Amino acid sequence: MSGLYFLLPTLFAIFISFLIVRSGAIALMMTGVDRPKAVFQALSAFTGTGFTTREAETVVNNPLRRKIIGILMILGNAGIVAVIISATSSVVTSKGYELPIHFILFLVGVFLIYRIGKSRGFVQKWESFIQRKLVKIPAFEEEDAEDILHFLEGYGLIKKTVSKNSQLIGVLLAEWKFRSQDVIILGIERDRKWLPIPSKHHQRVQEGDKLVLYGNLNSLREILDE
Repeated sequence: MSGLYFLLPTLFAIFISFLIVRSGAIALMMTGVDRPKAVFQALSAFTGTGFTTREAETVVNNPLRRKIIGILMILGNAGIVAVIISATSSVVTSKGYELPIHFILFLVGVFLIYRIGKSRGFVQKWESFIQRKLVKIPAFEEEDAEDILHFLEGYGLIKKTVSKNSQLIGVLLAEWKFRSQDVIILGIERDRKWLPIPSKHHQRVQEGDKLVLYGNLNSLREILDE
């Protein structure tokens, strides 16, 4: 029954691999990736199968997500090698009737791991545990503004400085007629102070103001040209 000593590490390695993939998916979700895509990308990175889907662009273009994917790739290589070595050793050391017994035990073990993985209670507890650990890491404190504001979908963020010759000086924000309705003022930098979400009906533009605007890129270009 010496092969049994290698079978247990094989099952353990598979179980740990499951936990790592789930942790990687949670980490990706905390950067703004939705659950189905996060699980798929984490599994793809861990197994080394690669991913060429369109959604993958949102992963590789984000520094934090690239780091998560890189860690999953490294751990995946180590995990797969561990499973192969321990499984091969179990087969080689099994004698006669032991081989089919170990094979059945292996299938039973994989089935139990699958059932644990489908257990909602266990998964929720593990995800909550990982989230509590990851939230303490500074890199996860804030999501990338590029993803939150959908810069890749034709929207952007600019800062427009009001010069001394600008026709905007003294203009009430409510009177500033944008060429497009899809531009909003997020705030004003004035005298080293930040005025968040300024009231359009009470706030007038002053010389030296830095207007932080968000909206359609074409509309923003027109505003910069004013």
